[in-house]
Amino acid sequence: MFCIADILTPTQLHEVHRLLAEQPYHTGSKTAGWAAALVKNNEQLDPGARHYEKLQQLIVGALAANEVFALAAMPKALRPILFCRYSAGMSYGDHVDNALMGEEPRVRSDLSFTLFLSSPGDYDGGELVIESTQGTHEYKLEAGALVLYPSDTLHRVATVKSGVRQVAVGWVQCLIRDPRQRQILFDLEVLRRQLFQQQGKTPHFDSLAKSCSNLWRLWAEP
Repeated sequence: MFCIADILTPTQLHEVHRLLAEQPYHTGSKTAGWAAALVKNNEQLDPGARHYEKLQQLIVGALAANEVFALAAMPKALRPILFCRYSAGMSYGDHVDNALMGEEPRVRSDLSFTLFLSSPGDYDGGELVIESTQGTHEYKLEAGALVLYPSDTLHRVATVKSGVRQVAVGWVQCLIRDPRQRQILFDLEVLRRQLFQQQGKTPHFDSLAKSCSNLWRLWAEP
């Protein structure tokens, strides 16, 4: 699980809110699986909304430009972003995201993300709660920040007590399917960059770079 700050700049965040204002929303349960629909109580931006494509492009562009997201997610494909709104009394009960999403070509959900569009002070409650083998984790990040987490985890959105919680959510199919292999490559890439910053392009750097490339050749699913 990664928390990544400043995915959106203040200017981008302002533009997202401007485009979302007065757009048509529909009941969020329409896009949930048959079981998750029973516990999903929120609103989602209508895909036919006038600014939907522009909002998609803005968020996807911000993700592509973020180096930490690229290193952590190793994206091969993204599902279309959902823009969700939770008012007082709304929540999303325990659920696991669908393993396969969309029509052909289908996208396998390896990682999920929640990009917070509202500041924590804008609403009470509404924490993203993720269950893992390490325990229960609650997330309520600053506007413009993102939490990236495995799609196979049980998670929920706590009831919003007051105010409005706005988020953008999405799913990633990774170039490296195995999370252990992604962790190894992430750690090696961080080390490779640190080594270059400290010593420049040395024989040690070249040897490490070769090993990183060869692991990509072994594990990647392009």
